[in-house]
Amino acid sequence: MKFLITWRVPKTIQWLIKVFFIYLVIFTGFRVATVIFFKPTATTFSEIIPAFWLGMKYDLRWISLLISPIAFFSLFPKLSPFFSERGKKFWTVYLGIVTLLVLFFYGADFGQFSYLSARLNADALVFARNPKESLQLVWQSYPVIWIVIGISGAVLMMTWLFKRGYKDVQADNSKVHKFDYKRRWSLLALLVLGWFMYGFLTYKPLNLYRAFNLNSEFSTNLALNPMQNFFTTLGLKKSTPVSDAKKYYNTITEFLRITSPLRDEGPYARMGSYAYNAVETMPNIVLVVCESFSVYKSSLGGNKLQITPYLNGLSNKSISFNRCFAPVYGTARGIYSLLTGVPDVQGRKFSILNPETIRQQSILNSLTGYDKFYFLGGRSKYNNLNELVANIQGLRIYDEEKLNSPLFGVWGVSDKHLLLEANKILSNQKRPFFSIIQLANNQRPYAIPPEDSAFRKINVLPNMLKENGFESIEELRSFAYTDFCIEQFVKAAEQSPYFKNTIFVFTSDHGLEGVTGDSFPKAWGEQRLGELHIPLLFYAPLLLKPEVHNEVVSQIDILPTIAALIKHPYVNTSLGRNILDKIKSPDAAFTMYYPGGWIGVVTNDFYYRKNIHIVKEELSSLNTNGDEYTAYQQDSVKHRLSLLADALYNTSRWMLFNNAPR
Repeated sequence: MKFLITWRVPKTIQWLIKVFFIYLVIFTGFRVATVIFFKPTATTFSEIIPAFWLGMKYDLRWISLLISPIAFFSLFPKLSPFFSERGKKFWTVYLGIVTLLVLFFYGADFGQFSYLSARLNADALVFARNPKESLQLVWQSYPVIWIVIGISGAVLMMTWLFKRGYKDVQADNSKVHKFDYKRRWSLLALLVLGWFMYGFLTYKPLNLYRAFNLNSEFSTNLALNPMQNFFTTLGLKKSTPVSDAKKYYNTITEFLRITSPLRDEGPYARMGSYAYNAVETMPNIVLVVCESFSVYKSSLGGNKLQITPYLNGLSNKSISFNRCFAPVYGTARGIYSLLTGVPDVQGRKFSILNPETIRQQSILNSLTGYDKFYFLGGRSKYNNLNELVANIQGLRIYDEEKLNSPLFGVWGVSDKHLLLEANKILSNQKRPFFSIIQLANNQRPYAIPPEDSAFRKINVLPNMLKENGFESIEELRSFAYTDFCIEQFVKAAEQSPYFKNTIFVFTSDHGLEGVTGDSFPKAWGEQRLGELHIPLLFYAPLLLKPEVHNEVVSQIDILPTIAALIKHPYVNTSLGRNILDKIKSPDAAFTMYYPGGWIGVVTNDFYYRKNIHIVKEELSSLNTNGDEYTAYQQDSVKHRLSLLADALYNTSRWMLFNNAPR
């Protein structure tokens, strides 16, 4: 630093340079920690070098934003940290507060990355709407006290470094004669910081989406600075109605096989078709929505750990769909898509939380003669679920406030007690019923009731956990517990009078990203398709013959298919289809990964996705036979699926605002 003194650089600028490099070391350290804790085994270090280079540019931007106020106010000598003791204290406190905020963001980011394998984004603000559950979840899932101690210690350490740097600058300049204050150095500092904020060595302004040009999902996440990601997504507006839906009307009507739309009910309304194996007895329906149930983690997907044997055995007696996909990730988005038949493609704000999109037509309103129930262990007001199900006429909600079972943990009544109490209530019904049971325990904090503590004794070697898609032994035990709860429920239902004339449907709100292994195509891991791959079973041993279906279907197809199975007239205004129709629609499922801006379509042979923010598309073969496709064939498939992806995305956006009950 002696050359700065020789050049007569003001002490404020000397100190800013020290602060700058302290932050740069800290930011780089967090990125190194991300590699140490989260790098996939298959990712090589040479692949992540570009992520470090781009990540440094993001870091330079945010470091510059943090320290630029000091450079700016130092244009005025009396506001410089070296003018007075008061100025020194003020700017040291400022850096302490800024450091606390930075560490808070990185702490929250690490928590999110460990859970979702994605950087912190503005979706996290949804937790502020439910402070009771959110605080309880954090307290039960993470060592909060140690985290607070760690952050506090880190803030104190960095504040000490800033003060030490300040004293060193004072000491280094103690023998230098006092010279006139020159603003040109502060102006030069602001110019350099402005360059970093624009984008270091970049022709165009540095933006969030440049990270998506990297070679892998992990590299993209590694490059992103959590503050850059959070505040950029915070600025994204929620979805608005689009006129582009008209542009794709013919594509959608062909895809849905709409030949005679019911114009009075909406442009996409049609009378639903019946299933080829429809049941004539007006059967009851019990739709069980499992929490975070990834097929690749289960026995259904051939997982080597075989921790869901009961559900796997049930699938052999069911109409099972081996390739069912949720369109979007997240419970709020998944439940919304399931119940409405419209993928929740809204931006930062969930559709379930938006008054403009909460009102949706429901196929269930066509099912006259049925009593309707919704069971969940927590609060129905959580994430505005009570407002969503209010679209279903006459539906009765049983949540933690109405159930008699004891509360357990952050998610209310345990899954086992929820299922067994639902069975008791349904056993007393005199009329046909349609019941939805939403499970919740298979997520953090992965709590298991004391009475079932045997599941806490399950142990697997750490390397076996990772190889089979599990991040922790707690997650595996919770997954196994879900299978146990379903077993207890079905066995209890078998003793109930309604069992013989009931169709049980088992599915999930979404899955979880993780290592999918060699038994699935690469897209399950590389393009995060595994976190959308969910089970779908129709179990009714006295009503339906077992069948195995390997074609691609979607979560939004479930309600239309149930209505078709019970042979009840229904009007369908959604994008969902009857997947048990005699005349098949194209086998395809729409997907969206909102944090990265990806929309796509899964077919029996391909997974195509494109980015809505930058010009980028990917086509992955799902053909397990390893057949090669020529460049011409791939271009043809890309063109066809790109059109379908745009059509489904834009029509979904239109439906969110234009499919309210009439």
